[in-house]
Amino acid sequence: MDAESKPRPGYLWSMFHLKCPRCRRGDLFLHANPYRKISTDYVLGMYKECPVCHQRFYLEPGFWFGTTYVSYAITVVFSGFTFLLWWLILGFSLTDNRLTYWLIANGILIIVLLPVFMRLSRWIFLNLFVRYNENYDKEEGVKFG
Repeated sequence: MDAESKPRPGYLWSMFHLKCPRCRRGDLFLHANPYRKISTDYVLGMYKECPVCHQRFYLEPGFWFGTTYVSYAITVVFSGFTFLLWWLILGFSLTDNRLTYWLIANGILIIVLLPVFMRLSRWIFLNLFVRYNENYDKEEGVKFG
């Protein structure tokens, strides 16, 4: 299949399906459902390289430590979004416990969505270093160490 006949996968599609940033076709994670087994190895189990374009995902030792900052940012944005939604729908008052109820609901939602946030933060962080390449089958991928 030549480069002209390959359709270019969309950026948002590859984000929601957690595909390789270089070819946007290969899977990043070994398991599609992060909730099937709750363990760090299962949730964050990744291929060493893309099954389609052979882009290395572990660019250097300790590469994934940077995802903690991305995950934190995702959590802050999510909390701001739920705060705004709660405020628009129910409102806030200092005379009752609505703020406490929002804190509890937001905390539970963050815990439930943690596997999704962790996977999404890895995808975003890898996209900072690896760009889409239409000629992924003819050129070598990004390598650091």
